[in-house]
Amino acid sequence: MTRSSLETPRANAASAPAASLTGIRKIYYKPDGSVLVEALRGLDLVIPRGEYLAIMGASGSGKSTLMNILGCLDRPTEGRYELDGAAVESLGDDELSKVRGQKIGFVFQAFNLISELSIAENVEIPLLYQGIPAAERRARAIDSLRVVGLENRTHHRPRELSGGQQQRAAIARALVGKPAILMADEPTGNLDSHTGRAILETFEELHANGLTLIMVTHDDRIADRCERVVRLADGLLESDRDGGGRGKRRPA
Repeated sequence: MTRSSLETPRANAASAPAASLTGIRKIYYKPDGSVLVEALRGLDLVIPRGEYLAIMGASGSGKSTLMNILGCLDRPTEGRYELDGAAVESLGDDELSKVRGQKIGFVFQAFNLISELSIAENVEIPLLYQGIPAAERRARAIDSLRVVGLENRTHHRPRELSGGQQQRAAIARALVGKPAILMADEPTGNLDSHTGRAILETFEELHANGLTLIMVTHDDRIADRCERVVRLADGLLESDRDGGGRGKRRPA
């Protein structure tokens, strides 16, 4: 991965954790108001800045619900969520959307690139929603693509790139807003093993440069490359252990 002037935001700034969850409950209700399922049951979790965290758990463990709350895609029913030092659990839809766009970068198993747009245009999309001027959008997109080694693919369409290159473009799109946290949901699931390892090396270099990463995976081999591994069961933390990733685990 090519290094550039793209900086990891707040890597050495405030002492507050990147994310802090306290007493988080998430209840889904039936139309008649009765409880359908309690997906999270008083969960506490602190994610220090610069940590590389893997989240694991079987289907129904609460893993997806936790990711949705961490990514500001949903709100907890009860509890407190501080993202980048600010409480966000009670924000309205518009405010939560704004925070999500500014603070969170998402990388998914499906690359979610728009086929009609060039790679640079795809990477610019988060900045477009933030109202960033066109010239600045393009400069930041190219800088972000340089970080993942795709600065010579700016005018290509997604179909002209390999699967690994498309995922790198998706990573560049997630980075372009200089998020507080990069969240990756099974990012190697659509890739062959060789390409998947290259993508994991990209995440590891981003982590080494100070970025906070959260990886959702079902694969113990991938989780063990992270710095810390938490496993959910029945809406609670079942285990919290060190992974094999570089760097020592930071105190909460």
